[in-house]
Order: sequence, then structure tokens, then C-alpha cells
Amino acid sequence: MIDRRTFSKAAGLGTGAAAAALTGLQSQASAAPATTAALPTGGTAPTVPTVPPGTHTAFPTLKHAKAGVLDVGYAELGPHHGPAVICLHGWPYDIHSYVDVAPLLARLGYRVVVPYLRGHGATRFLSSRTPRTAEQSAIALDIIALMDALKIDKAVLAGFDWGSRTGDIIAALWPDRVKALVSTSGYVITNRKAQLAPAAPAVEHNWWYQWYFATERGKKAMEDPDERLALCRYVWSLVSPNWDFDDATYQRTAQAFLNPDYAAIVLFNYRWRIGLIDGDPRYDRYEQQLSTQPSIGVPTITLDPALDPFTPPGDGSAYRSHFTGPYEHRTIAGIGHNLPQEAPTVFARAVVDADHL
Repeated sequence: MIDRRTFSKAAGLGTGAAAAALTGLQSQASAAPATTAALPTGGTAPTVPTVPPGTHTAFPTLKHAKAGVLDVGYAELGPHHGPAVICLHGWPYDIHSYVDVAPLLARLGYRVVVPYLRGHGATRFLSSRTPRTAEQSAIALDIIALMDALKIDKAVLAGFDWGSRTGDIIAALWPDRVKALVSTSGYVITNRKAQLAPAAPAVEHNWWYQWYFATERGKKAMEDPDERLALCRYVWSLVSPNWDFDDATYQRTAQAFLNPDYAAIVLFNYRWRIGLIDGDPRYDRYEQQLSTQPSIGVPTITLDPALDPFTPPGDGSAYRSHFTGPYEHRTIAGIGHNLPQEAPTVFARAVVDADHL
């Protein structure tokens, strides 16, 4: 989820009149052929066919690549030599958040790569001796290593939740690897020092599971597979109040939560963010850079799902100053936290538009 301090800073802002409500795109059910349309910036971008959420339920056979400390499981669609898009999931989700987005982009000629993050699904650590840590920079370096393994020099990065944070970090520290960025919830690089201060009561309430994971009781719940799956499903219902997902949809994703390192990775990430544990020293220099809250200069579109309890009110003004390159902000009405799965056409359109900023 997003940085609670970012949300707290924006808690007093109202919704900006300039925010673009894009629900209409999602209500169109036709799958029209791809055409080209002129952008306001003067560039051109293909029109994204509209598909209802849930049109697809599975990816083709998963692939694997040894990348850094991991054997990464990932889905890949589209032409191998097409422009690369890497779609990054969050917690508690998996690659199925992009099960409708990826075919849309592949149809337009993109090479779409959707990896399981460390501790999720088919991704495994190569060595039992590697510490099961989950600093924000560690996850970003996993994706850089995957790009290297797949010989992807530069890609459009698109994500939500942990995926937004990962994309933000790569765009900030390794901008030469990023053609464009789609970041749901805006600038979400964790500021650990700021996390030490109390947030507004309503914000702290939204982060109940972070405090739960800080306790031994929460640790036991995450380490018990049945308790873990029940907790994650409950989070889905809270953060996406309009998403009428069925049991089969949840179960397809929940299989990723049975990874043997899942509990350790999730618990580490949330405990580390609030300063309860130290990270692996190998990542210290990157975390020092991120502590300065570096700006992002690559072409970026930020998305705020209006029903996501972690979306700061307003039109993105709370984090606008962090983005110094070509930029657009869009607020998506009627949609919750899992934006790409709830509104795949809207998300895919943002990827295409960001690529043409």
C-alpha cells in the first residue's frame, strides 16, 4: 500500500476540479480494432480496445529467468521485439491484476512482462542462504536484474501498490532504464524517517494491518496459510469496495500467497518500513539515496483510484513536485485499490499515453 505519510500530508485537500474522471471508458463493452488518435501533446497513440474486467482469467504458460538472487516466474505476452512494458503488482495481489491489461497491450504490439515479485507465486530465491528481506530498493533491484536477464534495456514501467513504489524507485535511481512510468497513487517511495512520526488518526486506522504485522499475533496469522488467505481476502474487500470479485478470481491470485517465503517477505517489508527492523547492508547505499526523496524526470502518468482508501484527496497536488518531466494526472472514479484488474482499459490506456508523452 502507499506511504501513510504521503496520504497524511494530503488529508486536508479537496478533490481538484481538473481531475479527469475516466469511468466512462470502463462502461464501454465493445472491442473495436486498434486505430490511431492524436494526443494533445501532438504525438500519436493507438486507441486501446475496451474490454470488461474479467474477460481473461489466465496467462499462457509461465516463463522463468535467473535474475540476481532470484529465479523469477513471469508471464510474457506480445511480440518479443516489441517495445517493452513491465507490469508490477502489489500486496496482497499477484500477476492476475494484469490478466486483462496484458492482452490489451500485447494486441497493440507491446512486449508485456508481468513478474511475480520476490516471495510471490512462482518466484523463488536461488539460495537458501540469501536473507529473506524486502527493502524497497531490493525489490527494485530484482526488476533491474530481470530486465538484464531478458535483455530489456529500457521499458515502460506500470504498477500499483508495491509495484508503483518499485517503478518510482527505478525511475528515480536508474532513469536510463525507464522509457515512461505509470504510477498508481503517485509518488510512493517510502520515507522511513517520516514514518516515525504519527499520522492523522484516520490514516493510522487505514494502516491497521501494518500494526497487526508488527505484533507476534499478526506474525502467527501470516505464517498460517489459512489465516493468511482469509486476511488477504478481507483486505481486498476493504480497499476495493465496488469490486464484485468472485471466489474463483480470489483463489487464482491466492495461490501466489502459498510461496514458502511469502510470510517472511511481507512481514519484513511492513516491519522495515516503520523502523522495527534493519535492512540488509547490501542495500544501504540505495536506501540512503531514497531517503532524500529523489525526483522523477521520466514521462509519467499518475493515477488515483477514487475509492482507494490510500489515495490522497485532491488532484495529485500532494506529490506533483516530485515529477519533473512530462506529466499527467488522472483520478479514476468508482474504482478501488486494484486498479488494473478493476479497470483494465483505463490502466492500459494510461500505459499507451505515458509511452507517447
